[in-house]
Amino acid sequence: MGNQMTEMLKGTLEGIVLAILAVRPAYGYEITARLRDQGFADIVEGTVYALLVRIEQRGFVDVEKVPSEKGPPRKVYSINAHGREQLDEFWRTWSFLAGRIEQLHEGEK
Repeated sequence: MGNQMTEMLKGTLEGIVLAILAVRPAYGYEITARLRDQGFADIVEGTVYALLVRIEQRGFVDVEKVPSEKGPPRKVYSINAHGREQLDEFWRTWSFLAGRIEQLHEGEK
């Protein structure tokens, strides 16, 4: 899947991360690990951290600094009401696009 997967993920990764945070709060490495557990093995931590900065700046998450046993405090991200609205919009858009793409795919058969 390679390059095509990377390009598609660029537009959807924000929604995917918000969906992960809707389940429970998490810090950056934990989010990366969850993504990898879901089969997104090629996602690098740097991509996730840059995205977390962006969604924090956009006001979609609340951040709490939690002491860490190893090094500086961890930033734990939790989705807030604005983030949930954004996630709802993501799922509506995803459903619309997935339905249209499926129609196109079925039309090929």
